[in-house]
Amino acid sequence: MSSEQICLRAVEPLDLELLYEQENNPEVWGVGNMLAPYSRHTLQQYIQSAAQQDIYATRQLRLMIDALQEDGVRVTVGAVDLVDFDPRHLRAEVGIIIYEPSFRRRGYATQALRKLIRYATDTLHLHQLYCGVAESNAASIALFRKVGFEASGTKRDWRKTAQAFENELMMQLILV
Repeated sequence: MSSEQICLRAVEPLDLELLYEQENNPEVWGVGNMLAPYSRHTLQQYIQSAAQQDIYATRQLRLMIDALQEDGVRVTVGAVDLVDFDPRHLRAEVGIIIYEPSFRRRGYATQALRKLIRYATDTLHLHQLYCGVAESNAASIALFRKVGFEASGTKRDWRKTAQAFENELMMQLILV
């Protein structure tokens, strides 16, 4: 799945060190449910199993986001995930991260989500995608709204931060 600026691709063995660095970044843990680091061995096993199984078996899919730089070199800038894939109800949760701040606000996340939406519609024939975003994460809320997601509810005191609990905005995109 590629365009002139980005390519969504499967996770490959060469991604091990990048995943190790990113998955073990405590700043990212607050977005998900992580509380402990991953070992290289665990990530290596994940990469190997991801290559052998499909979304119907694992109920999840991670795609790496490669961006084409001005010099023609492709650089991995992030990842986009489908998780909690539900083939019966034809829905999946979306997660996205652009790893380095220097790669943010360049349109990579918008392009990646649009490609993922096309894949979810044309290949997986999903009815909807959804995500949960901290109410304080204005950039993510704006990103998901830009590609068509709408707020559908609020989960009160859903995320624990260092200071308090925070609400999470539930967002949905009805595809078909």
